Amino acid sequence: MALENKLKSQLAYYLESLESDIVFKADLNDDEDSKEVKAFLEEITEMSSKLSIEAETLSRTPSFALAQPGQEARIEFAGLPLDHEFISFILALQQVAGLTPKVDEDVAKCIEKIDKKIHFETYVSLTCHNCPDIVQSLNMMSVLNPNISHTMIESRMFQEEREAKNVLAVPTIFLDGEEVASGRKTIEQLVELAMDSTSIEQFLNKEVFDVLVVGGGPAGNSATIYSVRKGLNTGMLVDTYGGKVMDIPGIENMIGIPYTEGTHLMGEVEQHVNQYYVDIMKNQRAKSIRKKDLIEVELENGAVLKAKSVILSVGVTWRKLNIPGEEDFYTKGVVNCPHCDGPLFIGKDVAVVGGENPAIEGAIDLAGKAKHVYILELSSELKADKILQDRVNRLSNITVIKNAVTKEITGTDRVNGMTYVDCKTNAEHHIALDGVFVQIGLVPNTAWLRDSKVELNENGEIVVDNHGMTSLAGVFAAGDCTNSAYKQIIISMGSGATAALGAFDYLIRH
Repeated sequence: MALENKLKSQLAYYLESLESDIVFKADLNDDEDSKEVKAFLEEITEMSSKLSIEAETLSRTPSFALAQPGQEARIEFAGLPLDHEFISFILALQQVAGLTPKVDEDVAKCIEKIDKKIHFETYVSLTCHNCPDIVQSLNMMSVLNPNISHTMIESRMFQEEREAKNVLAVPTIFLDGEEVASGRKTIEQLVELAMDSTSIEQFLNKEVFDVLVVGGGPAGNSATIYSVRKGLNTGMLVDTYGGKVMDIPGIENMIGIPYTEGTHLMGEVEQHVNQYYVDIMKNQRAKSIRKKDLIEVELENGAVLKAKSVILSVGVTWRKLNIPGEEDFYTKGVVNCPHCDGPLFIGKDVAVVGGENPAIEGAIDLAGKAKHVYILELSSELKADKILQDRVNRLSNITVIKNAVTKEITGTDRVNGMTYVDCKTNAEHHIALDGVFVQIGLVPNTAWLRDSKVELNENGEIVVDNHGMTSLAGVFAAGDCTNSAYKQIIISMGSGATAALGAFDYLIRH
């Protein structure tokens, strides 16, 4: 194979800085996939005298592992690490050659404490923008601790294996042969999987914060930056850093940035936050909030944080159909991201539930991979932009079903179909399917606030005033979880700034 010139120039730059020799231990045979991997490795080894190839029996064919000469290989790539995974390959090369991984010191100490042999496997799609974070984190853990090893498995080359293991979403992570997680995870969450523990010791001696920001998306980061720049002692409680923006492959409406991707944007935002002293507590979820002399936020692990003011920026999550079978088959055919999980349904029959822009864009994307795509819309008309509807009408392998009330998702160990009712005729229909992509919008992550004194509207959104204040004095809110008229990244960032300034004014007066 021939790498694109852009990739070759990118790789050449990093190969020059390798700190030691690297051996590609390759398990190949005469099949077409092996020839493809062999050509990839040969093309790369020709670019540097520090690289070589030797035959080795590994867990899969075709695959290759990275190691310094004479050392054990703990990072393995089954298939080709191209597209989104090419940077994972470059980083693995550098780190195996001796470059110290960039990871928080406390996280590194936790990784180094793991004293048992464990092996991770991650099934990925090369079009998935969440998969590289998992692959790179597990590779870093393998570099930092000789007890840890990791294999990236490219779904296209190992489709039969993936289907036999019922892996119908990416990234899906296995630990010592058992499926343990699916979807985006932070390195802190991966370390917890490895350690099998969630300690509250780190929270026992926390000081009282002037401002505690709950949430790590655009609004939360904006609120954090504005708070710390006001000289406030700021803490940041984060479930998944970056929030829902991390699921957006392309962003074209950030003023001053013609194009970026969600992961890149939030990576830049995190770097900005890290320029200041902020106590960032990752992989933690709030369970309840109450006000005494101070505002107390209880975490799901039992710890309690205290603050003089709190900014809630907890974001949104995918809206569910709430029909039988949806939970049972989630990640087993029921998924949300056409861009990430679409390649797992090549040549299959799938359905997209929803009629607005994201659903129709997803259906168009899926039409290039799936055998047939059914769009099920509750109303009598699609709500997507006309230009998208026109594109759908030109695709012969898309069928639009309107007035469809989804009733049940069926299956055994995976999805095999969906039942819906025509709300005009009351006739019940069943479609044989391999996958269901649920694209019916988003809901705020506010269920944990229902028993609090923070007012929610009928949509579960936090009600705020023009200073970002909620009904509970000292508690502010920002972003898509609030009753803002529009949900946009740039609006969330602005509302985060508003809430931080509101909290600053509140603290001056109290």
